[in-house]
Amino acid sequence: MGDVVAIELRGAWLGNRGILHRDNEVVRFHRSNLWITCALSFKDWRLPQWTAGHFTVLFFHDEAVAFAAGHRPCALCRRDAYNAYRSAWMGGRGQEVPLAKEVDRQLHSERIYRGTHRRRLHSASWEDLPAGAFVRVNGQPTLVTDDHVVPWTSTGYREPLPRPAEGPVELITPPSTVAAFRAGYRPQIAAS
Repeated sequence: MGDVVAIELRGAWLGNRGILHRDNEVVRFHRSNLWITCALSFKDWRLPQWTAGHFTVLFFHDEAVAFAAGHRPCALCRRDAYNAYRSAWMGGRGQEVPLAKEVDRQLHSERIYRGTHRRRLHSASWEDLPAGAFVRVNGQPTLVTDDHVVPWTSTGYREPLPRPAEGPVELITPPSTVAAFRAGYRPQIAAS
């Protein structure tokens, strides 16, 4: 749901929302509308965790979880994924390839209500959802696959359930990202 939480589950991706900490305590939800998903390693750089003046290092179990939280691929360490995402965004939204600041502005308006930290959910239909999107089912974040839905918890994915064929559902993943999924971007999903 985009909340910053400490859990035991290890991540495949690193997240950046700016400097969210003071000493070893998270004191804010986000710093700006720039929310990116980075590779765990890049050019032998070492990222200092909990260091003053450096962004707060977040982790995501898989890319689908990062997208559900409202992040996008980093243009520096994940350039190919960033370009593929922007191209799919263009195809899914029917517009020119956007600049990063345009993507960030749009995603920010889709993930939280302006001036708050309250999460925005969006109305969707089961029949329109691509694999990789997250929805809320019985109050729980749930991954959509082609044939199943897979509940998510802080310890990972649960047993798959049959995917409903039709009807309304609450969408967690920002609609612009879901449009990019429909247009061909395939997020990494943990094998578990």
